[in-house]
Amino acid sequence: MLTVEGTGKAQIAVQVLRAAFEGGDTSVIDRFVRPDYIQHNPLAPDGPEAMKAFGAAWLQRFPDATYEERRVISEGDLVLLHSSGVLTPGTPGLAVFDMFRFQDGKIAEHWDILQEVPATTANGNDMFSTLSRPPTGAPGQRWFTAYNKKLVTAFVDQLLVRKDLAAIDIYAGPEYREHSPNIPDGVAGVKAGLGAYFEQFPQLSVAPKRVIAEGDLVAVHSHYLDTPGERGRAVIDVFRVRNGKIVEHWDASQDVPATSANDNTMF
Repeated sequence: MLTVEGTGKAQIAVQVLRAAFEGGDTSVIDRFVRPDYIQHNPLAPDGPEAMKAFGAAWLQRFPDATYEERRVISEGDLVLLHSSGVLTPGTPGLAVFDMFRFQDGKIAEHWDILQEVPATTANGNDMFSTLSRPPTGAPGQRWFTAYNKKLVTAFVDQLLVRKDLAAIDIYAGPEYREHSPNIPDGVAGVKAGLGAYFEQFPQLSVAPKRVIAEGDLVAVHSHYLDTPGERGRAVIDVFRVRNGKIVEHWDASQDVPATSANDNTMF
């Protein structure tokens, strides 16, 4: 498990999630969640009391669920947690991203994405491990945060928004490792996998909504529309940048549902 120390925003986010979903002290929610809390999870209404109720119902349904934070990215008023959630022991579980926006020291807004972990992947890698060097999930090289954020933003614009595969040759390092379960590993693998995806969905539209970076980790929260007119998917992509090149990628996606318990959309 990735240790999140101190009492900063990242630690508060972890404490609140554990209070909600592991049966912890819900006074943590009273202390750190604003009364006008905005929820983007389509299954939950707004407000801290709704967070408590949703967590209690989840815990009742999955009493043996466990969560392990694998990456934490904190920048400005945003905190992103990348976690492995096993709802039933012995099952692959979920890849989970939670993003929180803070205001005046308290959580004001929350977005999340949950994707079932498949039994096998096209790249042979799991959805959580760190395979590039050094093998840690903690952000490193914080003095390069602004540079890495700009680099990944340009990469996403060229590759996913403009669907130009040449971006892979420009921005990806030769040691590139892939964790998206349907994309093969390596530079050649991601080029082939995304090339096939672009061919299958020639009208694909990717709209980045927010970018959060800390050190060598950069996360992009986007709305993917494979075909015009559909509701699409909420996606979070996390990239690791080392020495000016993207060397590793994790993601999770969730279909946007037809109805929601709140009026805020997933974005």
